[in-house]
Amino acid sequence: MKVRAAVLREMGRTAPYALSQPLSIETVELSPPGRGELCVRVLAAGLCHSDLSVIDGSRPRPLPMVLGHEATGEVVETGADAGDFAVGDRVVFSFVPMCGHCEPCEVGRPVLCEPGAQANTEGRLLGGGRHWSDAGSDELHHHLGVSGFAEYTVVSARSAVKIDPELPPEIAALFGCAVMIGVGAALNTARVMPGESVAVFGLGGVGLAALLGARAASAFPLIAVDVVEEKLALARGLGASHCIDARNADAVASIRDISRGGVQHAIESAGREQVLAQAYAATRRGGTTVTVGLPAAQKMFSVPALGLVAEERTVKGSYMGSAVPGRDIPRYVALYRAGLLPVDRLLTHRLRLEDINTGFDRLARGEAIRQVVVFPD
Repeated sequence: MKVRAAVLREMGRTAPYALSQPLSIETVELSPPGRGELCVRVLAAGLCHSDLSVIDGSRPRPLPMVLGHEATGEVVETGADAGDFAVGDRVVFSFVPMCGHCEPCEVGRPVLCEPGAQANTEGRLLGGGRHWSDAGSDELHHHLGVSGFAEYTVVSARSAVKIDPELPPEIAALFGCAVMIGVGAALNTARVMPGESVAVFGLGGVGLAALLGARAASAFPLIAVDVVEEKLALARGLGASHCIDARNADAVASIRDISRGGVQHAIESAGREQVLAQAYAATRRGGTTVTVGLPAAQKMFSVPALGLVAEERTVKGSYMGSAVPGRDIPRYVALYRAGLLPVDRLLTHRLRLEDINTGFDRLARGEAIRQVVVFPD
């Protein structure tokens, strides 16, 4: 099958990306699904910092690669043994394929699936193969088992979750990354309870989704921290009780004052070790600091060792919102339908595939929350 797709061939090109064009829109070949796989017509795909970190080289992946991991679509073909999926099903993708048999999967932590992580690192699908090739018949890699910046894609059935077909695609796509990670960080990892205090550092798509999750859990006070006034204003509209512009105030001191000694849960989504240190410092005795940001691999984070014991502090990583996607994505969609997770407020731009480099410029400048490439019917 001939498919138009956004292909990354070289990392580290300088911005503005509208000029350097790190993503080229190419007509490539997509082979049919194999055993346990699905061919999906992509309807919408979101732009995320995890994509940007591959473009700028801070999180290297094997190249060349069809990029994109936050997406939704409609099943058009099923391979043998593809479970209960059928042609016409609407799905959201999970960017870690989950084998169901390794130790993390068996103990209920499928986002840590070991074969899935290995497949993602190698740019292949869970079953071991690759389905992309370019006009010169050279093989292209898959991005996180999804490669959503394409008109069609082939994925493992273990990378797909059925969803309500009435959900608008540009909204549905957000549940595959921003919502699953952010809401999951609040509900699954931090396990926020009603009346507990929460501070969210970094108000991109994931951070604002974490704020929505904490709001749905009835957190109070619910404190938002960023350096962009427009994002702080959106956080206010989404239910933050307090907003702190870290350019003009000592965020840690302000949070400790508002929460009378520090919050019970601090969630960091900026992907910077300095911000993680601030989040830890803003957490009270006995509190939990959750980090969902992805800094460069060489960055380090340190804390006073004594405080971990004497103050019973906890620092937790939250990968993919500690989710069980087949359980959590439908649950979060139901909360959206009930008006408790206004995910649609996170969508700031709709794009054509041809405009994707301009979209990543906007993301790099902090001028967007969630942008979605919408594919025409």
